[in-house]
Amino acid sequence: MTHIDRTTSPLAPEQRLGMPATLQAPEVDDPARWAAEARGELHTALMTHGAVLVRGLDLRTPGDVAAVLGQLGVEPVVEREAFAPRQRHSPGVHSSSAWPPNQPMCMHHELSYALGFPQVLLFACLSEPTTGGTIGLADSADVLRTLPHALTDRFERTGWLLTRSYNGEIGATVAEAFGTDDRDEVESYCDAHAIAYAWQPDGGLRTEQRRSVVVRHPADGQRCWFNQIAFLNEWTLAPEVREYLVDEYGSGGLPFNTRYGDGEAIGEDVVRTINSAYAQRTVSLPWRAGDLLVIDNIRTAHSREAYEGPRDVVVAMAAPNGPDTCSPTIEV
Repeated sequence: MTHIDRTTSPLAPEQRLGMPATLQAPEVDDPARWAAEARGELHTALMTHGAVLVRGLDLRTPGDVAAVLGQLGVEPVVEREAFAPRQRHSPGVHSSSAWPPNQPMCMHHELSYALGFPQVLLFACLSEPTTGGTIGLADSADVLRTLPHALTDRFERTGWLLTRSYNGEIGATVAEAFGTDDRDEVESYCDAHAIAYAWQPDGGLRTEQRRSVVVRHPADGQRCWFNQIAFLNEWTLAPEVREYLVDEYGSGGLPFNTRYGDGEAIGEDVVRTINSAYAQRTVSLPWRAGDLLVIDNIRTAHSREAYEGPRDVVVAMAAPNGPDTCSPTIEV
């Protein structure tokens, strides 16, 4: 029978609420069997802490990750509306987003702009980077309490708007984002998911969608700051990258950008305030090869530092939420 080392159990007294729990798995030759036996305690730790780091599983392949996911009793999520290309390994299991290693990824909640976003994320480190690449975690309820009330009140009244331009050059293509490049199928998807769209003369596609900034956690009703306002905003880009994209595509044709839900531009100061609130609440975890990190995607935001050297982190998404959680039809 697989056991969990109680010195690092999520119930151990040295573990603080709101911090990632650490579970130490014994030496096993079958990570899926461990997941089946430890599923109950893993679920309890995730509900208590919002994130759980499992060490000792020696995960080596995407197949190992898929096998673990299959034992957790959660439905895999088929990703749609990806902002960057991924390699699909199996249902719900993907490579990390293609993002330059010298560019950090700031705090965000995976697919928070999509209806049917995943509530559970699994990150498996198959090989660790030479330097950097640390993953950051932040409790979204704490972030909401840290942000200025006037700012959150405005966003709660208007929601947030995500605009995207699919140009076939930067970011995900139409086919990569929607699983097809058939116009009728893309339009049907957009109509069903509260996304406004316009095809461009050059064949490109522009979309916009309005979502709520705060959602209530389905388990306890806790209000969580849940969005990608800062992550997908132009002011989070490195200055030289933003300058290039604006020169190349114009301010209205950026691959992605965010605005207030009423369409007004978000200032650099607002993005800085949001990222500062995340920074105040961030806990950083260095990767070790074989690690498994399980995240409650509603409660916990995540980020990634820049890194050097080989780094292979596989991502699995599961437990889809419906449109009632996203409140996609906020009245403005």
